[in-house]
Amino acid sequence: MRYRGETTYELTVCGLKRTLPVIQVGPDLWIASFVMLGDTQLVNVCARALASRLATYDFDMLVGPEAKAVPLLQSLSTLLGQDRYVVCRKSVKSYMRDPVVVEVQSITTKGVQTLVLDGPDAERIRGKRVVIVDDVVSTGGSMRAVENLMEKVGAKIVCRAAVLKEGSGFSGDLIYLQDLPIFTREG
Repeated sequence: MRYRGETTYELTVCGLKRTLPVIQVGPDLWIASFVMLGDTQLVNVCARALASRLATYDFDMLVGPEAKAVPLLQSLSTLLGQDRYVVCRKSVKSYMRDPVVVEVQSITTKGVQTLVLDGPDAERIRGKRVVIVDDVVSTGGSMRAVENLMEKVGAKIVCRAAVLKEGSGFSGDLIYLQDLPIFTREG
């Protein structure tokens, strides 16, 4: 979508309207910044919609990156009767035992970051069927990093799910609720 100086973007997802700030993330690139953190109504409504689509899949555990996907993982786990979910952290923590690490490049992050799975979580999902969940998938960098972690620990990816698919940069299979445009100078 061509950027014309917009400062906000009106998003309607699952019948809820939210005004998102439009943020420049590159010389000729702007995104409508979608943040579910702290928006209980939005998290719960979107989780219900995703849960109804995920209910037909046979899986053992939900997995996702921190931080903005965490409330969605929590709500989905509750709705789908899952006792646990796994969060892939953005850095190695002092409490971690035998962490598994991959690098990630995301549209909303400057530079290369890491994605980390604590050793006990890696053992918990080894050989299990998992659903990868994120709030927004844009270029797919974060999604691929979680996929790489799952491959490293021997988990089988059943499907991928997100609230929003941003732009056309991700070409993999994805269950999502709504498209979100990316704004460019050229449009």
